[in-house]
Amino acid sequence: MIYGISAIGAGLAVLGAGLGIGQIGGKAVEGIARNPEASGKITTTMIIAAALIEGVALFGVVIGLLGAAK
Repeated sequence: MIYGISAIGAGLAVLGAGLGIGQIGGKAVEGIARNPEASGKITTTMIIAAALIEGVALFGVVIGLLGAAK
């Protein structure tokens, strides 16, 4: 029972990360469209935020897989 719940948790971590990164990308494109001069700063901030989200998602997946392995 716990194994299945761990796998669901890992899947939700990946799903949440995908949705978050998609949201960041969409808002970054909107920001660049409104202010093209700031594209460098927006892109840099977007990449840093996406990396942080991926890191959190990776922790979620690892914890989910560790829970499923026991």
